[in-house]
Amino acid sequence: MLTKVKMPLPDMMAAALAMDESILDADQVENLIKFCPTKDEMDLLKGYTGDKELLGKCEQFFLELMKVPRVESKLRVFLFKIQFKSQVTDFKKSLNTVNSACEEVRSSLKLKEILKKILFLGNTLNQGTARGSAIGFKLDSLLKLTDTRATNNKMTLMNYLCQVLASKSPALLDFHEGLVSMEAASKIQLKSLAEEMQAIIKGLEKVKKELESSANDGPVSEIFCKTLKEFIGASEAEVGSLRELYSVAGRNADALALYFNEDPAKCPFEQVTATLLNFVRLFRKAHDENLKQAELEKKKAQKEAEAENAEGSSLRKKG
Repeated sequence: MLTKVKMPLPDMMAAALAMDESILDADQVENLIKFCPTKDEMDLLKGYTGDKELLGKCEQFFLELMKVPRVESKLRVFLFKIQFKSQVTDFKKSLNTVNSACEEVRSSLKLKEILKKILFLGNTLNQGTARGSAIGFKLDSLLKLTDTRATNNKMTLMNYLCQVLASKSPALLDFHEGLVSMEAASKIQLKSLAEEMQAIIKGLEKVKKELESSANDGPVSEIFCKTLKEFIGASEAEVGSLRELYSVAGRNADALALYFNEDPAKCPFEQVTATLLNFVRLFRKAHDENLKQAELEKKKAQKEAEAENAEGSSLRKKG
């Protein structure tokens, strides 16, 4: 890494202390952190009394770093500052995806109607049994519609549902078009969001602690402290709104499970979105199968009609 450094070491450290992102990027700062000297290396260099110009570039680099109190901590703060904007943007995007997916599902009248028809269909099939007067069903039952087949083994319950909808309620067939955030939401883990939120909060706390410590460094950290104060002032409000958005997403995720009368602890957000996404895929596949089957039957009927016409024409000629 040091062989690629094109600027004098003092200038590089000045850019780091000024937290100048136009000179140093995240990769360069990460490399600087990796090359920070250990305590033993620092002790060895502190005891060196010879000509510093005779030292290798690495040792000279260490000496430059050692001029700055808690240099590694400062570099980590700089790295946090560089990554903060993109980290917050990505996190917000995930939270907004969760909120959008929950809103889309809960406000979908078409999905609601399809669920009612599935319940009616189940009660009709189970008529005369203990399960024939159900007032609801478990969410994962949606994925079992492809397991139940007709006596001729050619059609599943999902195929039949799509057939009924195509015949009587065709406007419901495109219900998935209102669930545009579902696929992206199904890839989000709430545990990862919690870890990300904590990383941002703890990262800002470390920034504040380093600012407190740097106040006693003297002139070497003056620009660092000034830049850091400005960053903290702007980022604190950002983190505050982020925490609120995170809380809203958590409440919406729980509310989504409750919407289907499921326990959020037993059927968390990840399970709900995965089930709904799979249901959409199975539903669309079954509808496509129905369309292909209908086309095949239409062509078969046309061929039979053509054959009958040809046979009738042949008989008339003989007559």
